[in-house]
Amino acid sequence: MASSDIGVLIVGAGPVGLATAIELGQRGIKVLIVERNDRVGYSPRAKTTNVRTRTLLRRWGIADRLAEKSPLGIDYPNDIAYVTRLGGYLLARIEDANNTAPVRNSAFPEHAQWIPQYTLEKVLHEEVARLPTVELRFGVAFVRAQQTEAGCISLLRDLTGSEQSVAHHYLVGADGARSTVRDVIGAQMIGERTLSRNYAIVFRAPGLAQSHRHGKAVMYWQSNRDGASVIGPMDRGDIWVFTPTAIRPGETLSKTEAAGAIAKATGIDLPYEILSVDEWVASRLIADRYRDRRVFLAGDACHLHPPWGGYGMNMGVGDAMDLGWKIGAVLQGWGGSALLDSYEIERRQAHEAVVSAAASNHSVLPNQLWRDGMEEDSPRGSALRKQMGEYFLKAKAPEFRGLGTILGIGYEGSPINASEAAPPPPREHSIYRPTARPGYLAPHAWLDDGRSLYDLFSKDFSLVVDTHADLAEAAKALDEAKSLGVPFKIVRAEGVRIDALYWAKLALVRPDQFVAWRGDAWDAGALKHAVGRSR
Repeated sequence: MASSDIGVLIVGAGPVGLATAIELGQRGIKVLIVERNDRVGYSPRAKTTNVRTRTLLRRWGIADRLAEKSPLGIDYPNDIAYVTRLGGYLLARIEDANNTAPVRNSAFPEHAQWIPQYTLEKVLHEEVARLPTVELRFGVAFVRAQQTEAGCISLLRDLTGSEQSVAHHYLVGADGARSTVRDVIGAQMIGERTLSRNYAIVFRAPGLAQSHRHGKAVMYWQSNRDGASVIGPMDRGDIWVFTPTAIRPGETLSKTEAAGAIAKATGIDLPYEILSVDEWVASRLIADRYRDRRVFLAGDACHLHPPWGGYGMNMGVGDAMDLGWKIGAVLQGWGGSALLDSYEIERRQAHEAVVSAAASNHSVLPNQLWRDGMEEDSPRGSALRKQMGEYFLKAKAPEFRGLGTILGIGYEGSPINASEAAPPPPREHSIYRPTARPGYLAPHAWLDDGRSLYDLFSKDFSLVVDTHADLAEAAKALDEAKSLGVPFKIVRAEGVRIDALYWAKLALVRPDQFVAWRGDAWDAGALKHAVGRSR
């Protein structure tokens, strides 16, 4: 590829588009990102950057930058409180939701973080800006694309109406729920639309944090006779977000009405300054296909689900990682066609599992948690509060304890992973049981010197070797990598029993930290298969 060639055109500069550009840009691939708006958004949207996304940020060298920008402080308790009102009774509490406590865990190298999506976008944008092969253009809309045998030609239009045709090798649609790129490949979103209507109201309320007795939390689920909602702090400067849930058909909430709705729902009368009021709809949709030859969909462009559980943006960043390294490998000449074929096969499995989990979480909203009499100062009221608090803990704990879904989904039947005769492990939502079965996230461990095993992995392919393995077998793998031109690294982790952790003395780990193959003796052709060149 000539230095002037654009390897990938990315449509959309949200987290998915930016993450895709980072994975490609750190590989030296020339990327153009176009964003139809003149800036990224400032609505709250996603607020949980989960352990998997933070691990990818660590891989890109920017996890610490995000931690530094935590508006509430990295030690702020990520608790979920269930209350009648912010100014009313506490019914139940879930501590350390989504593993955000900054403590070391053997299962992963990075804890989750509660942070507004727009702050994450700033960190991603800063990394994009420092990559010399990546260009980002705001105020430029993607109009259409034409595919040829050699690549794609896309028509772009800026805010003045001026148009430009751009040639590039691949096109990635990270342009959200109303994706124009999705229309280009004729994909359809299949599933259920409008599961519920909701509002996101961002407001400033000095003193609100001190006006209740429930302690610090990131979300307070409110159920009372005046309605159902979720409220919580969002940013510095006493900025909060209020989300009335499951709004009835025909019901609207204007900016003028919002302050009164907050005061009524919380039972706390303060001068609420409304900054924005946005309606959003929860749906359960997956595209019938993610690709047409050189054009790919990622993020909300190919999967939409309710935000309960905090999966959406994180799943999109996972798409970016998967797609980015595979396109990069093909453009650099060492990846084969099966790599690109594997993208939808692998990610669809993750999307289906997450959409199902999110829809299940959506089935129990604050609206379903109210019982008449819960606010009574009486034995009956006390008994109801106890009953509903126990129900909340049982019904909602899976929403905030989903590590099995976040880390444990495997890529069965992928054309680039080795197959094993044993049946796949059972899928569990709340409990993560690491496995080194090909197609699953590589088991993690901490080294004696405090580093993560993942820190030793290459950004390309790594062969993890047990200290008792025959080094001649590792040498065979290295020779195969050299013959194929695949960037490759031998990893020996002193103090870590790889044979016990991976149930093999050798494990081939992909650029995205998933296992491609394992064994006690090198299997000739395993790397060729893993880079998609077996056909």
